[in-house]
Amino acid sequence: MKLGIIRCMQTEDYCPGTADFKAVRERTGAFAGEEDIEIVGFINCGGCPGKKALLRARELTKRGADTIALASCITKGTPIGYPCPFQKKMRELIERDLPHIRLIDYTH
Repeated sequence: MKLGIIRCMQTEDYCPGTADFKAVRERTGAFAGEEDIEIVGFINCGGCPGKKALLRARELTKRGADTIALASCITKGTPIGYPCPFQKKMRELIERDLPHIRLIDYTH
């Protein structure tokens, strides 16, 4: 798997992505059972309302990603318990525009 991770811009100030990288390294969370994972990129959504997420997913695929994960800060609200209210729309746009890639709903 060549993985690109899109994270929430709002949580970027206090979350360096440690749990995301740990889940990849230890093959836990969304990555349980995966054998070979290469992180191609780790980028934020571009800020609310997430309109840049599609552009960033496109760029990650141009750089080799075959899988895009929406980080847990977007889908679960980790660590503050406030999921992104725009996550569904971001997912729809990415799925429609990049049907050939695998899209994962969380990281850890």
